[in-house]
Amino acid sequence: MNALQIVLADGVTITKRNALKIRRAPDLLGGAVILPIVFVLLFAYVFGSMIELPGMSYREYLIPGIFVQTIVTSAQITGYTLTQDLQKGIFDRFRTLPMAPSAVLVGQTVCDALMNVTSIVVMALVGLAVGWRVHTSPLEAVLGFLLLLFFAYAFSWVTAAVALALRTPEVFNNIATLVSMPLVFLSNAFVDAGRLPGPLRAVAEWNPVSTVVQAARELFGNAGATQPQAWPLQHAVAVSLFWSVLILVVFVPLATRLYKRAVSQ
Repeated sequence: MNALQIVLADGVTITKRNALKIRRAPDLLGGAVILPIVFVLLFAYVFGSMIELPGMSYREYLIPGIFVQTIVTSAQITGYTLTQDLQKGIFDRFRTLPMAPSAVLVGQTVCDALMNVTSIVVMALVGLAVGWRVHTSPLEAVLGFLLLLFFAYAFSWVTAAVALALRTPEVFNNIATLVSMPLVFLSNAFVDAGRLPGPLRAVAEWNPVSTVVQAARELFGNAGATQPQAWPLQHAVAVSLFWSVLILVVFVPLATRLYKRAVSQ
């Protein structure tokens, strides 16, 4: 087999191993699903009653933002799992096997991508229950879900690199929370970015989370009558794909290098 086939075969093995781990510890998946459900109920029934959008329901505007928040939250499981394995010496056992170094990371991120499928399905059902609807063609809706999953996979590599740099679950959780909360709330996930004041508006409009949220809204037909003024939001689908590809180009080799350094010490 060539190098790519070896990586894929080893990656499948690690994916199965991590899937079994999640089945034995369902709290990992529960945290990624339950928290977004709480946010849906909180924003839809509490804050949503005070937010008005021209020509559409706030609940339809909200759900694509919750999808992306779910992605960002779920991606932290990648980093947490890696730091746990590093702390328990699992990587030392992998090092003794004839396994491609990148296969561990490929298996972990693919497993988390499968977990994101579950999370998004649950969130879509919750969204339908509170009034969210898709107003575009089935093809556009499928493209919307695929775009979300592609960004989710790319973002998992970010958390993998951060985890391998920090190496301990406690530190990773603290840093991941400090990064993910501003990343989600300084975006258009819950409110129109154009309503934010000066500098915060600029940050929100160029935030990759905002472009993915806007792209999902367009593909699901939940964008409403408001037209965004910022260039990234006007070309949200293309910019979202660009961000996802850029993240993979930067963080796949970075995470692989950090993994090699972690297991060599």
